[in-house]
Amino acid sequence: MQRVIPLSHLCGMIRASRQALPLDYNLLMLFRRLPSLLLPGCLCIPAAFLLLAYPALTQKLPKAQAGHILLLPRSVVSGDRATLAVLDGNGRLTPGATVVFSNGDRLTTDATGRALFVAPLTPGVIFGSIAGREGRVPVTILPADETAATEIIVNTIPKFASLSDRFEISGRGFCGSADANQIAISGEPALVLASSPTSLVVLPPIDLEPGRASVDISCAKRNGPPIEVVFLALTLEADSSPLAPGVHRSLAVRVRGTTTKVALEARNLAPEIAELAGGASSRLFSQC
Repeated sequence: MQRVIPLSHLCGMIRASRQALPLDYNLLMLFRRLPSLLLPGCLCIPAAFLLLAYPALTQKLPKAQAGHILLLPRSVVSGDRATLAVLDGNGRLTPGATVVFSNGDRLTTDATGRALFVAPLTPGVIFGSIAGREGRVPVTILPADETAATEIIVNTIPKFASLSDRFEISGRGFCGSADANQIAISGEPALVLASSPTSLVVLPPIDLEPGRASVDISCAKRNGPPIEVVFLALTLEADSSPLAPGVHRSLAVRVRGTTTKVALEARNLAPEIAELAGGASSRLFSQC
């Protein structure tokens, strides 16, 4: 079922583009996705990207200095392996990007835009960052004796997730090497971007349909419990013709995949170009 959710008006000059970069992950798959953010309890739609069209264009791999977003598993296990990823501003995995940690460790992403590393031995919290970029990402180091598992246990997984964005799974018994985790959503393989024995960051399959879907997890001959997630398709409806200064225009987001109310958040990532009525962000629920 489809429902239209009216968002706030935008004021000022908006630059609408008819060409934007598709998202091509790990040299094996080409994704043409809206680079939205998934926050706990809400689906977040960056307003700066909402007026862009996404034609199927073949793109070169991003340069190392284009690394903009660091993806770390939320937690890692002391002395065990884990995988991180670096994305560029358009959501593409970025090879050759340098990541530094607050404990002095330094590593570079491989040809897939990811990097395998061993977590420090001392439990606590460390911070990771992309070399030359502001902002740090925290990651919790858990004691090995508190996270040991002989089977896959899922503690948390979102009730709703976007078809076009990553989502997180926490638990125990996962593999630290991202590609060692086999995750199938409605029978189709998903891409694991970042991982540790206690945390996974997953991108859904590109051809997945909106609605409820099974999520099957396996690693090292261990199989996870049967779980389900409702995947949502978010589509922007807006007039993309040029705006004159001072002109107000309405935006609407169409949600497909559920008949339940969904919390949405629109963020303005280009306040120097346009204003979002109500401030830098706007929160609302879909209509039933």
